[in-house]
Amino acid sequence: MPLPQLTVCRHVRRNRALITLAGEIDLESAPLVRTALARCLSDGIRTIDVDLTSVTFCDCSGLNAFLYAAQQTTEAGGTLRLHHPPRTLSLILDFTGCGFLLLGLPVGHLSPPPGDVPAPVAQASPQRTVPLAAVLSGDVR
Repeated sequence: MPLPQLTVCRHVRRNRALITLAGEIDLESAPLVRTALARCLSDGIRTIDVDLTSVTFCDCSGLNAFLYAAQQTTEAGGTLRLHHPPRTLSLILDFTGCGFLLLGLPVGHLSPPPGDVPAPVAQASPQRTVPLAAVLSGDVR
């Protein structure tokens, strides 16, 4: 079995972590993401930023890893935010409507495609909460 094509780097400053990912996030590499994010929580870090600038692909396996980590982080009293998601993940976030959980956007906000001019912002709808369910099970060794 080939090794996942993903690099994970963690930079910690006080109680905040920046996780920088590079490569592809798919069924094979998503457990690396999940493990890296879980390790932050086990180390007492409650503010987690994930830089996806160098991620070239992310499928629903990656989305599941991020949603699970966001749920765990929220339950621990922290926040997890994704920054600069690749086009594939942006499309999945828009399609599923869960971008507000991971990007810190208002409910109903659709991110514009790269290079497009954003449309005028409509009147914001009231903030709603959506219960998160476990999206992955098992453990990574």
